[in-house]
Amino acid sequence: MTRPVTAEQAWKATSGRAGRCVLFFDFDGTLAPVSDDPTTVQPVAKVMVAIDALAEVVQRIAIVSARPVDFLRDRFATAPHVDLYGLYGLEHSHGGGETVTEPAALPWIPAMEELATRARTELPTAVLVEYKRLSVALHWRTSPQLASTVEAWATAEAERLGLRVQAGRMVVELKPPVDSDKGKVIGEAIGSAGCAWYFGDDVSDIKAFNALRAREAADPDFFGVCVAVANPETGQEVASAADLTLDSPEALADFLTDAIHVLR
Repeated sequence: MTRPVTAEQAWKATSGRAGRCVLFFDFDGTLAPVSDDPTTVQPVAKVMVAIDALAEVVQRIAIVSARPVDFLRDRFATAPHVDLYGLYGLEHSHGGGETVTEPAALPWIPAMEELATRARTELPTAVLVEYKRLSVALHWRTSPQLASTVEAWATAEAERLGLRVQAGRMVVELKPPVDSDKGKVIGEAIGSAGCAWYFGDDVSDIKAFNALRAREAADPDFFGVCVAVANPETGQEVASAADLTLDSPEALADFLTDAIHVLR
């Protein structure tokens, strides 16, 4: 199918291969609205209803997030059939099973814990330090004037410890130098699928879009759709890399609900 596609065209093309289709979702800003306090975020209720219904139609549904698997498992406790990829793929859990951690990341746990302690001590108190065992995220959403301060500190610490830096929506995350990102997760997870959709809102999701494009280029029978969820921070950059754009997590809920009727 030539680009760009409309939503109607994309779902119709998916309907004939729904049983071989995987739906991938980012979490924050995609399935759930972004909040000043990331610990309180919950997925939109209507999204959960739609995901449950779609799970009966498609091959597989997966969440691919910067959040730890334990956080995602709590939010998707009523949907154990959903596969979870946490911390950009450093952790994963399939079908409600145990959490598996990338072995190469395990030696970095002490360094991440020490880094979180340093961040809480050295950065302004308005910066929210989110320790995730295998990474540390530094949020300045409540104090946007601190962006340059946080970014400079993160860059210096990454150089000192040999870490990777992942930029996001009013956040910067420091993570181990392990080859794992959303593009790699998607590239491996689509396996023998004949179709995949990826829904995301941030710059890290562009690598997932690229993985679908690469699969399409290598396999003319594969159909991939990239969907951006709009936001005032990174929305334009993500939307320019996508096939379709939705206005919000709430709009995504309606979009998925409409899709159920096409795919069944």
